[in-house]
Amino acid sequence: MSAPVMMVHLLLERLSSSVLAREPEPQALMEDADQIRAFMQSGRSNGILNYIHFFHAVMSLPVIRPGDVVLDLACGPANQLLQIARLHPDARFIGVDASSGMLALARENLAQAGLSNVSLQLGDISRLDGFADATIDCVLCTMSLHHLPDTDMLGQTMRQIRRVLREDGGVYLADFGRLKRRATQSFFVYDRIEQQSDLFTVDFLNSLRAAFSQAELQQSVALLERELHVYRTALAPFMLLLRSVARRHIDAELEQRVHDGYVRLNAGERRDFNNLARWFRLGGLELPSRLS
Repeated sequence: MSAPVMMVHLLLERLSSSVLAREPEPQALMEDADQIRAFMQSGRSNGILNYIHFFHAVMSLPVIRPGDVVLDLACGPANQLLQIARLHPDARFIGVDASSGMLALARENLAQAGLSNVSLQLGDISRLDGFADATIDCVLCTMSLHHLPDTDMLGQTMRQIRRVLREDGGVYLADFGRLKRRATQSFFVYDRIEQQSDLFTVDFLNSLRAAFSQAELQQSVALLERELHVYRTALAPFMLLLRSVARRHIDAELEQRVHDGYVRLNAGERRDFNNLARWFRLGGLELPSRLS
C-alpha cells in the first residue's frame, strides 16, 4: 500500500464536508459458488485478508474467557472464526451464517484445521432462532454488519445480541465505516488489485459503499444496554471497532499462542498487521498483547 497516497486520501477525508449516502449491497446473501470460494480463498493463509483476521483475533482477546460459549455472527467460511478459536482452545464457539454455501466451506476449513471447539449453525443474525435468552457468554461479529439491509435490521440484530447474552457477557464488533469520498473508497479497493480476484474486488467495493456510518453504528449498539468502547482508524473511519470492557487477564499461555500466530504470518502479512495496529494506535487503541 502506498503510504503517501493513502495519507493524501485520509487528509482529504478529514477535511471533506461531503456525506455519501449508504448503498446497500445489491445481493443480500452470497450464494454464488464462485463468489463464495473467492471470498474464502482471500481469508486463508497468505490470502489478502489473513492478517486482518489475525488482527481481530488479537483485538478480541480481552472479551473471551476460558470456558465461554462464544457466538460468531455471520461467520462466513470461518476463516476469522478459525483464527479466534485457535487462540482459545478452552472456549466453545458457535458460528452462525445465513448462507448454506458459506457453511459448507466453513466445515471444510474447520476440518482441515482439526479444531474440535467449533460448531456451525444455519441462521439469521437478526433473529437468532434456537438460542435461548442469556445463554451466550460472548458475541463476535467481524466485518459483516454492513451486509444488513438497513438500520432497522441493524437495530434488530443488536436486540437479539442483548437477548442471548448473559449479564456479564462480552461483545466485539468490527466493520468498515462509511467514508466521505468515492475516491477514497476506490483507492482502498484498487490499491492491491493484482492480489485480488475480480469477484473479491467487486465485493470489496460493494462493502465499502454499504458501510454504516459511525453514528449509525453507535446509535444501534446503544440498544445493547452495556458499555462498549468505540475505536476508529486515525483520520478516517475506514474501520471501526466496538468492544466491551475487558473480562480477562491475558496470561503467559495465551500470550504464547498469540506470538505463535503472529510468527505464522509471512513477512508481508506481519508488515500489514503492524501498519493496521499503528493506524488504530494513532486513533487511541493499543494491542492487548505484546508481539515482540
